[in-house]
Amino acid sequence: MPARPVLGLVSGDPAGVGPELIERCLADPGLPDGVDFRLIGREEGHVPGQPTPASARAAWDALEEAARLGQDGAIQAVVTGPVHKDALQAIGFPFPGQTEFFAARSGTEDFAMCLTGGPLTVALATIHVPLRDVPGILRADEIVRVGKLLHGFLQRRLGRAPRIAVAGLNPHAGEHGRFGNEEETIIAPAVRELAAHGDFTGPLSPDTVFHRAAAGGFDGVLCMYHDQGLIPLKLLAFETGVNVTLGLPFPRTSPDHGTAFDLAGTGRACHRSMLAAIKLASELL
Repeated sequence: MPARPVLGLVSGDPAGVGPELIERCLADPGLPDGVDFRLIGREEGHVPGQPTPASARAAWDALEEAARLGQDGAIQAVVTGPVHKDALQAIGFPFPGQTEFFAARSGTEDFAMCLTGGPLTVALATIHVPLRDVPGILRADEIVRVGKLLHGFLQRRLGRAPRIAVAGLNPHAGEHGRFGNEEETIIAPAVRELAAHGDFTGPLSPDTVFHRAAAGGFDGVLCMYHDQGLIPLKLLAFETGVNVTLGLPFPRTSPDHGTAFDLAGTGRACHRSMLAAIKLASELL
């Protein structure tokens, strides 16, 4: 490992806002000290706001390079800019998102998607799957696995045992089976198992749990599906939210927004989420 840790910066799709956001972050006085930065990928030859198969290919190549550098120890953490999933998958990218990509390239099976910003930190028991499929694939052992990763992440950041809420799946957390029984058959058994490892409470009604967490009642919320966690997170911390992949052998974070092709090249895109991602990766180092 070098004397100063190296944080790799990947701009994402070079036709999106990623390149200009990284440039602005590197000039920001709030950039973390104590780390060196390495730009990964090629941004030349692409027009801001005009995505092409070539720009998607450049984004994919940069991800592959970042994964190799992380595995080889040439970088100690990576921050990835936004990519366009449809464009990537149109050229053969076989992963639902960057979270699954880095897990596969590092051989990590025990991983999870977590987002943090403002007063909220959320982790997801299921990630990039259709909403209609969630009840069928939700499993107690997966809830326990992700809950443990979330507990470890929060304990590392807070320096104390965290308080974690577990959201229900159905309205009113099922209302004792009236609106669904996943809480009783899947989620509650998982919470009982998690309680042996830390301070877990649930399943709680999803329509109130985020208010309680944002008010300081919980340090994190374990969510059952993608939008259950991302909607409140983005509502409260749209410009400072960070996506972090838990369980990887090196920290990987990203801003919690998309490519914003409509803003690329205009100078109007906000770099605060990218800067927050850089700060969190540096903190985790």
